Amino acid sequence: MTDPLALLSATDVAVWLDDISRDRLRTGNLAELVRTRSVVGVTSNPTIFQKAISSGSAYDEQLRDLAVRGVDIGEAVRAITTADVRAACDVLRPAYEASGGVDGRVSIEVDPRLAHDTERTVAEARALWWLVDRPNLFIKIPATLAGLPAITATLAAGISVNVTLIFGLDRYDAVMDAFIAGIEQAAAAGLELSGITSVASFFVSRVDTEVDRRLEKIGTAEAKALRGKAAVANARLAYQRYERAFATERWSALAKAGARPQRPLWASTSAKDPSLPDTIYVAELVAPGTVNTMPEATLHAFADHGVVRGDTIRPYYDDAHAVLAALADLGISFPDVVEVLEREGVEKFVDSWNQLLTAIGEQLATAGSRPEALAG
Repeated sequence: MTDPLALLSATDVAVWLDDISRDRLRTGNLAELVRTRSVVGVTSNPTIFQKAISSGSAYDEQLRDLAVRGVDIGEAVRAITTADVRAACDVLRPAYEASGGVDGRVSIEVDPRLAHDTERTVAEARALWWLVDRPNLFIKIPATLAGLPAITATLAAGISVNVTLIFGLDRYDAVMDAFIAGIEQAAAAGLELSGITSVASFFVSRVDTEVDRRLEKIGTAEAKALRGKAAVANARLAYQRYERAFATERWSALAKAGARPQRPLWASTSAKDPSLPDTIYVAELVAPGTVNTMPEATLHAFADHGVVRGDTIRPYYDDAHAVLAALADLGISFPDVVEVLEREGVEKFVDSWNQLLTAIGEQLATAGSRPEALAG
């Protein structure tokens, strides 16, 4: 076996694509990536949708129909995004069936403006689950403090969840606890546990971006030697937490009842620093039972020159602890890094969502003003 992505899959790392668009679906590009690039899942976020809908003409016909119907902007965004996700779910359905429901998943995110509102997040998750109406859907809920009880409640209702915007280890512990609590509640309600799955999206490259900015400001030789090391170390220690959380008697009881563990998913895996290898956040984060979701450029880069060296997480726990200790010795507060990244992560998605609403509003107005849009 010489295909690096196939090798990656053989080590029990699920390869997912971090992108979606109407063009990708209509041209058969997504189906081709499934066939040729070992892709068994798709993730989306507000930024991805904003870019897709704001470029090209793929959405024009649906926008004209929505304009004729006189729908509001919020309903239009839901109609457009759920249509893409539903179609992607159908493309990935064979992977879903072949994996027994583990892979073949497509994610759609709740309105990011609800990130600090538990009740509305749960209501939105239910609405999106009903609108897409596919068993291989994931509802993305951010790992904010308000998101944690929403994760539990959504899973308890039998809805599969992709927890997003995880940056820190303590918050990751809380996410796994929220997941297990949700599965416990689902079990108590008599739901079939094997059909309720989840991933925890631990963001990677953004950690290096923020930490390296602080290291550059310190400017010493010791600081410069740590550039590009924080993100991988942080993610490796997240996997260590994952191993601990799912080796407990509490989880064992659920597993015996058919529950499946919440897999760690490495997100934000494109290298932002050009001095780093473009496949670093794939090659250095290989361990069983994980997911790596990649932008298409990273996917192709790994297919071209990626190297699979076996497990690159568990043998390096001591090294990872040493990196975080060295950062602390330099005065870099990791809790502060995590707080900044979570706040900025929510803000970026809210900004993208607002840009999406604006773009859809403008396109609805334009479509509605065309004579052909109003005819018949």
